[in-house]
Amino acid sequence: MSEKAPADEPVWDSGSHGDFYAYYEKESNSEAARQRFGAIQATLLRLLGRPHRPLAVADIGCGAGTQCRMWAEHGHRVYGVDINAALIALARKRALQAGLEISFEVASATALPWPDQSMDLCIAPELLEHVADWQGVLAELVRVLKPGGALFLSTSNRLCPRQEEFTLPLYAWYPGALKRRVVALARSTRPELAGYAVYPAVNWFTYYGLRDHLAARGVACMDRFDMMDVSGRGALARIALWLIRALPPLRFLGHVATSYTVLLGVKGQLRAPA
Repeated sequence: MSEKAPADEPVWDSGSHGDFYAYYEKESNSEAARQRFGAIQATLLRLLGRPHRPLAVADIGCGAGTQCRMWAEHGHRVYGVDINAALIALARKRALQAGLEISFEVASATALPWPDQSMDLCIAPELLEHVADWQGVLAELVRVLKPGGALFLSTSNRLCPRQEEFTLPLYAWYPGALKRRVVALARSTRPELAGYAVYPAVNWFTYYGLRDHLAARGVACMDRFDMMDVSGRGALARIALWLIRALPPLRFLGHVATSYTVLLGVKGQLRAPA
């Protein structure tokens, strides 16, 4: 499933290192960020079907709210939470400037501020690796989803040696004890190792482990290869994707070659990809 992580602090820190905030303030408003979040949105709408009514969309770990604004621009009811108070303040300011009504709250992903079965879609990109109690996060996502609701995750990949969490080569393959030492340094004397994040990545996952964990809680999942759109692709690309989907060893190698884990789950029956 994932490597063992240290326990969360008794009281979480909602602040920011100045360098982290300055970087994220700029990066979150970039064209690259909008393209990345736009691609996620397009994929989800393609796989789940374009809704005939506004969806209740929750962005967990929403940061400065870029993805929230994109869903609100399409007429959906959007709710964002993040543990970082400064980024939530920035998200509220940008939503107000854009004339968009979005609910933003400072909250932990292990204690979401919404009722049971209240959300149609939960989006949690690049979050699970940063929360020691990742099981609690997943339990909360499942709790707030309506029956038939969907959750989208992207997180670290223990299988692939490439990663963007730490400025160290082959870090994903480090043994657990060495990872914990690096995390301790990033939280104390060497914050630059993790890009000055208050909560650096402490969990490393595989798609297979997350799939099995969620399946036991009534969520059926598909991975990045099942989510790929084959329309408009050439014959060789279609054949390659068909082989990856059909042959488990090739699918496994595909996961080894990709630097992060992507998962789409539905609370209930998940229809086969087109």
